[in-house]
Amino acid sequence: MIPLRPSVRRVAGKSRRSVAKRVFDLVFATLGLVLLSPALIMVAIAIKLESRGPVFFRQTRHGLDHAAFRIWKFRTMTCVEDEETVRQAIRLDPRLTRIGAVLRRASVDELPQLFNVIMGEMSLVGPRPHAVSHNRYYEVLIPGYARRHSVTPGITGLAQVNGHRGPTETVDKMRRRVELDLAYVDGRSFWLDLKILALTAFPAASRNAF
Repeated sequence: MIPLRPSVRRVAGKSRRSVAKRVFDLVFATLGLVLLSPALIMVAIAIKLESRGPVFFRQTRHGLDHAAFRIWKFRTMTCVEDEETVRQAIRLDPRLTRIGAVLRRASVDELPQLFNVIMGEMSLVGPRPHAVSHNRYYEVLIPGYARRHSVTPGITGLAQVNGHRGPTETVDKMRRRVELDLAYVDGRSFWLDLKILALTAFPAASRNAF
């Protein structure tokens, strides 16, 4: 048997990890949708009853290797933006509906992204995908920003379990988030994914976890 060169072994190892991650994502995203379906239906009804407009919000994001895809979220605002300029939601944002404010606080609005995971556009764990206009803006200001797109984006990530979630009113806030995203890109593993998922499910344990 001809031994594999170290570079070939590394590629083979990465390929196996990618397949294992995809299988894990597919199984648990499907299971999550099945188990959460009664709650998701109730949320959809509440959104529809409170305000006019679609139940779901879809917006163009960039995924692996900058490939464009449409992200799924529960609609939390009275408007649906997918333009060249997208304003981030802020605390007490007048565009937020009452139901939307609750959904955002609990991150329930992100759960429809399980559909994106099943379709292979997202992973359970990875850097959060940002609006296209935000990518263009921060790529100029933050060195290495684009390297976030070297992995599949996730519903949750290392930045989120370290408290970096929600609006980024300043470049420094985004820079700290991106630093953690890149730390995930460089150190990603199956066990790190499991830890991030556990800390997402039990946020009180996130303090000083990393």
